[in-house]
Amino acid sequence: MTVTVRSVARTDQAAWLPLWHGYNAFYGRVGATALPAEVTAMTWSRFFDAYEPMHALVAEADGQLLGLAHYLLHRSTIRIEPSCYMQDLFTVPAARGRGVGRALIEAVYARAREAGCPRVYWQTHESNATAMALYDKLAERSGFVVYRRDL
Repeated sequence: MTVTVRSVARTDQAAWLPLWHGYNAFYGRVGATALPAEVTAMTWSRFFDAYEPMHALVAEADGQLLGLAHYLLHRSTIRIEPSCYMQDLFTVPAARGRGVGRALIEAVYARAREAGCPRVYWQTHESNATAMALYDKLAERSGFVVYRRDL
């Protein structure tokens, strides 16, 4: 299987949407806790807004989208250069273990380098052992613990 990673195109919306829903379902955002449709619509629109620092990549093979990576570039208080946060990464279950996730991460690394970012970082749930097996090969664990509070 030859995987190609590229920027998402407006014509990808119908194929991107099931990936997006799959990603959100993986993290339990379904049913009553599903993201509102307006959040999905806004997320999609941000990928095509030149004033937004949010970007989307898709992985495809044989004309089918197999995965997505969403990342954003932002300023930092500890660096002059921008930082790159990979916010979302998802591959369809049938494509897991076939290099799709790795290809998406490597593509984010390449885009970050092009933007002058010296670091890419992301987070995952501690129960996501399958993904962490890949992540441990491609990056180092920072040791930081994430805290949050909904307001």
